[in-house]
Parts: sequence; C-alpha cells; structure tokens
Amino acid sequence: MSLGFRFSEYIPAPEENNGFESLLKLFLQLITITSGDVAETLAWLNSLDKQYNLTNDQYGMGDFIEDLKKKGYLNEDQQQGTFKISAKSEQQIRKSALEEIFGKLKKGGKGTHTTPHTGVGDEASTDQREYRFGDSIEQISMTDSLRNAQINHGLSDFMLTEQDLEVTETEHKTQASTVLMIDISHSMILYGEDRITPAKKVAMALAELVKQKYPKDTLDVIVFGNDAWQIEIKDLPYLEVGPYHTNTVAGLELAMDILRKRKTPNKQIFMITDGKPTCLKEGVRYYKNSFGLDRKVVNKTINLAAQCRKLKIPITTFMIATDPYLQQFVDEFTKVNNGQAYYSSLKGLGHLVFKDYRQNRKKTF
Repeated sequence: MSLGFRFSEYIPAPEENNGFESLLKLFLQLITITSGDVAETLAWLNSLDKQYNLTNDQYGMGDFIEDLKKKGYLNEDQQQGTFKISAKSEQQIRKSALEEIFGKLKKGGKGTHTTPHTGVGDEASTDQREYRFGDSIEQISMTDSLRNAQINHGLSDFMLTEQDLEVTETEHKTQASTVLMIDISHSMILYGEDRITPAKKVAMALAELVKQKYPKDTLDVIVFGNDAWQIEIKDLPYLEVGPYHTNTVAGLELAMDILRKRKTPNKQIFMITDGKPTCLKEGVRYYKNSFGLDRKVVNKTINLAAQCRKLKIPITTFMIATDPYLQQFVDEFTKVNNGQAYYSSLKGLGHLVFKDYRQNRKKTF
C-alpha cells in the first residue's frame, strides 16, 4: 500500500537583508550625483526616508550604514569621523550603470568581436575548406584529412596527399581603442539641467562593458574644460563640472596623442558635449569667446577633425543640445572628419553610445 505524499502551501523564505539591497541601489545612484560625497548622500537618504518611509523598526538607516561598512562599501576615517566609498563601491557603481543603461548582459566568453574575414586568425570556426599554400599545420584537421585519404585511395594502398588535406578556418578578431571625451564646462549644469551625471553614467557603463565583453579593447577617458586631462576609470564617480569654458581643441589633441600610442587596428573618439568650442590655449594665455561661433576657435577644431580623418580616427559626437547654430557647427565638423553625430536627449544617450561602440569596433577604418 502506497503511503503517498502530503503537500502543503509553499511559503518562500524572506529575502535576507532585502532592506539593504533596495537602499544600496538608491545609495549608488545618489553617490554618483553627489560626485562621491558620502555625507551629502546619506543626508539625502535620510530626507528621502522621512518622506517615503524607506526604513522601518526592523531595519533602520543606522543598520544600513553599519552594513555598508561591514560589506566593504564604505571606508571610515575614525579620527576625522568621515566616510569614503571603497573600490568595491566604485566597481558596483559601474555595474549598476551598465545594467541601468544597457540592461543585464548575458554571460559569455571573453567577448572579442568576430569580423566577416577568415584566414590566419586567433579562434577556430566551424567552417572547413581544402588546403591552400601558406596554411599553418595547426589549421589542418587530421581526422577529416585521413578520412579523405581513405575514401580517395583505399586502405590497401594508403597514402595522404595534399589534395586530401582539409583545414579548419579561423576567424580574425578585431580590437578597438576608444577615447571617450567628456565636456565638464560650466554649461553642463546650467539652466537647471544636470547633464554631467548622465555623461558619467554612460562612461562608467561603457567602461564596465569593455571590461566584461571586450577585454582586449582599450578605453581611455579624458575630460575637457579650459584644459584637457586624462582620468582613471575609478575616478568617474567623483567627476564634477568646473567654472570652465569649452576647449575642444585640447581634448582632441590629447585624444589623438593617446591613440597614436595604441597598436590596435580600430581607433575611435567619442565626444559627449552640450556646447560649442569657446576656448583655446595660446602659450600660457587662454583665448576665450562664448558669444556665437568664433571662427578662430572653430577653424582650429575643424582642422583637428581633418587630421583625425587622415589618421583614420573617426569621431562620433553626442551633442546634448538642439540649437540650430550648434547643429550647423557639428554638421561641418562631422563632414570634415567623416564621422557621425547624434543630437541626443539625456535619456537616450547611453543606448546611442552602446550601439555606436559595437558598430564602430567591427569596422577596419
């Protein structure tokens, strides 16, 4: 006699520390907006908690701060009584930006990109063909070649000729070197619109994308205001706008210097900006003019676009503005460089950068 089975209602176990996870997502968003200022971020969190009841009697804001320290998201200076975000937080911010902008990517291999070309590459394909002079021994498929020899010559008088050989095709893998230019001039926070935070998120998401999917690629980030300088990926959460004009020339010159040192076949520049070039550096003096399009500044910028074209470095401009005279400048700049331009809203910026990065790295410029 079978005893059978008795079923009861399934009640899933509550997620451990769910309060922490939800608060962490909000914390990482706010820490990007405050450029890494932990005190200001926690003040905002407390204010939001008061308004929206983010915590409860079982899990309070003090518990959340303690968990941030225990789990390695915050480093505390006990003498000064201050907090700084850790390297773990910086990495988590990049991952969060990637998921927010590009969606969760499927886990895969090392993520190099396949071109349509076959030959002496670095990864075997599923295609096979007859042997050609110059093919390497490693490409020869011995099993298929021996089978061909048996069919062509029989077992009694076995012999292996060149006509019996089959080789496995290999696929070329492209590598790309990208410089991402971010405008940090004062206009990026003018008129009540925060344009620098979306730009930072795009940069962090792109950095994490390269790390996860295209580890053989290189990504360098530079910022430009009155001058231009290179920053580390880990410094992106702390990036702030300054009281600067827009020295696009300095940014392009630095980007070109970086790419000259790269030995990869594909090179490209992405530029995120919201305005026209308004500044040049002449020796120790800054030449500035924010009124209209100054031909002295514009001509130097256009000349650099032409130089990049000669060096086969396309420039993709993401213009966060729709003023007609700015579009006219960007159109001229893009035509001279033979690059691309987008007049993007902040909302769609990340998807455009992602799309162009994948498309451009497929090309042999």
